Amino acid sequence: MKLLVVEDEALLRHHLFTRLGEGGHVVQAVANAEEALYQAEQYNHDLAIIDLGLPGMSGLDLIRQLRSLGQTFPILILTARGNWQDKVEGLAAGADDYVVKPFQFEELEARLNALLRRSSGFTQSTIAAGPLVLDLNRKQATLDDAPLALTAYEYRILEYLMRHHQQVVAKDRLMEQLYPDDEERDPNVIEVLVGRLRRKLEGAHGFKPIDTVRGLGYLFTERCR
Repeated sequence: MKLLVVEDEALLRHHLFTRLGEGGHVVQAVANAEEALYQAEQYNHDLAIIDLGLPGMSGLDLIRQLRSLGQTFPILILTARGNWQDKVEGLAAGADDYVVKPFQFEELEARLNALLRRSSGFTQSTIAAGPLVLDLNRKQATLDDAPLALTAYEYRILEYLMRHHQQVVAKDRLMEQLYPDDEERDPNVIEVLVGRLRRKLEGAHGFKPIDTVRGLGYLFTERCR
């Protein structure tokens, strides 16, 4: 999933960028609210992690601004302010959850995954469609109870399509799930990856859940639960 991290402390920002990237996410990490607003206006994001104590515009004002601009992705506040009044104010501004520094990365990751599941309409840590099951925590797929060997990029595409099942997903949206920078993106790569993914899903069972909608993108036709 594509995440926006807004943290002015350089070491922590780098740590979050690295650890979240290792967890299979595409991460854009910025140091202030102004850059965050630019990134949010220019690119699609699935979730934002925002520090309250930012230079210039505060994290609270950034959250209010994002919501006023119609940004609906989940927002997780990450801050050293731990009293209940700050939590209430952050949630009232439009945030969805709150983690206090210092924190354990495992807790942050668990809360982040819970927000992503809920924003996609799922309550469990798995997504299933017919014989196909994704384990969102382990980032693994099974088909008819047998492990499905997917590359990291193939898994990201499959997870995104299943999270947005029965919706047409543009190639640009899929490319954003793989590459953080515009210059790295090549639509031909998406076609190759989707082709490989289709062959692996079809296998010997004839499971064909991914349709091409010409000129628009791809559609995961099965209902996911």
